[in-house]
Amino acid sequence: MLRKLLILLLFLGSFFVNAQEAIWRTDINDAVAVSAEKRKPLLIFFTGQGANPKLQNEIFSTREFEEWSKKNVILVKLDLSDASIENDAKEQNLRLKNAFGIEEIPQVCFTSVSVRKGKTNFNKLGLISYLSSGVKAWISESNLILNPE
Repeated sequence: MLRKLLILLLFLGSFFVNAQEAIWRTDINDAVAVSAEKRKPLLIFFTGQGANPKLQNEIFSTREFEEWSKKNVILVKLDLSDASIENDAKEQNLRLKNAFGIEEIPQVCFTSVSVRKGKTNFNKLGLISYLSSGVKAWISESNLILNPE
C-alpha cells in the first residue's frame, strides 16, 4: 500500500512540476496571434549560440518568473543561431532584432502587438538584459517597462 501511495505521489508531483513550466513560443506569427487573443504583450527573448546563459539559468528558470510571466506576457524565444529553422523565419527574426534595436544578445524586448487589416504592428515598450540582483529585481524592472505610469 505504501509503495502504491509513493508511486501516486511521484506521478502527481511530476504532473504539477510540468504544469509550472513556462511556454516559450518560437514562431513570432503564432505568438502574435496568442498575444492578440489574450491581449497580453510579448516578451521576446533574443538569444543565440555563445550567449551568456545567466538570464535563462538565474531568471527564466525560477518559479517566480514562471508565475509572473503566465499572468503578464506571452513568451517568445528567438534563437538567432538555430540552424533548424527555415531561412524565411531566420530573416524575419533578424529583421525583428534590428527593428527593436537589439545590439547584444541575450536581450529581452517587451512589445505590444496589434493586427489591423492583416498588418501586424509592434509597439516597442522597452528592453532589458540580465540583472545580477536576481529575479525579483528583474521582474520589478520589467513591470516598470510594462506599466510606466
